[in-house]
Amino acid sequence: MKILFAIQATGNGHLSRAREVIPYLEKHGELDIMVSGSDAEVSVLYPVKYSKHGLGFTFGSKGGVNYWSTLKKFKPIRLLKDIRSFPIEKYDVVINDYEAITAWACQMKDKPCIALSHQSSFRSKLMPRPAKRDMAIELLFKYYAPFTGAVALHFSNYDKFVHTPIIRSEIRQLESMDQGHCTVYLPAYHDKLLLPILKQVRDVEWHVFTKHSKHPYTSGNVKVKPINNQDYVQSLATCTGLVSGGGFEGPAEAMYLGKKLFVIPQKGQYEQQCNAEALHLMGVPVVNQLTSDFVDTLKNWLHQSKRIEVNYPDQTEMLVAKAVQMALDGANVNNGNGHRSLSSGV
Repeated sequence: MKILFAIQATGNGHLSRAREVIPYLEKHGELDIMVSGSDAEVSVLYPVKYSKHGLGFTFGSKGGVNYWSTLKKFKPIRLLKDIRSFPIEKYDVVINDYEAITAWACQMKDKPCIALSHQSSFRSKLMPRPAKRDMAIELLFKYYAPFTGAVALHFSNYDKFVHTPIIRSEIRQLESMDQGHCTVYLPAYHDKLLLPILKQVRDVEWHVFTKHSKHPYTSGNVKVKPINNQDYVQSLATCTGLVSGGGFEGPAEAMYLGKKLFVIPQKGQYEQQCNAEALHLMGVPVVNQLTSDFVDTLKNWLHQSKRIEVNYPDQTEMLVAKAVQMALDGANVNNGNGHRSLSSGV
């Protein structure tokens, strides 16, 4: 059996999770890996057969998306060509982590595509969302990477097809301890913007992991490092708490390790706003921008906020097996009964 695993490479979360998923997919058949996008600092650690430009966004340095850089990278003709030419018919099973090219290739050739992703959870109306919904992005959730079925991931089991996060083995194997520092992972903020703020909170050492500086340096009680998985994991394992954007994997790992969590969702990134609302409902402090009273808010979090207790069992092998079986069942439906709707989601 030939299996294709397609991964979105905007940000580090998809590729980090893929490292955990791939060994279990390999147990089910001959595996090829496809990656699209380029705004990540980690690799998948396995041979990649297809690497495509794809469709994604670029992080800014002031808390939001860099729209100009995103627009410059958008290549619609290349995208359409990649969709039409992708040899999706070679594969018996297609597993997709929010990757647009292979999802639409499946759509065009009426082939089952199973989402194993966080984004697929937003197809449920039960997902927490901010009070002001962005209907354009709601449509993007539906059509960016269409699927026939989903094994979705979120912070809690909000719906029958939604499961708790896949936590990396290297995180599960860590000995969590508190050595007094706080870890900061805010890739949409330049470290030079964060420094004067964090230095005002003097009773803690800050470990800032950044996309924007290539060399480590120290300024007062703030240590700045380029994003590096090994260094980040070690800092997270030994920190008091994590100050994070509104992504998925980072907050999930911090809560799994029993760390305090403080979230600043990326401006203009609706998915992060949704994640932040879910975390807020769980009791995690959330602020949407760095206002004049942010330093006081941060101090209050350090000294008063509680840790959120979660139960994230290791279900990765089961979730992968479920996704593969869904793909095979979908293929059987197509082979036996003709076409089925590929935009029905779950």
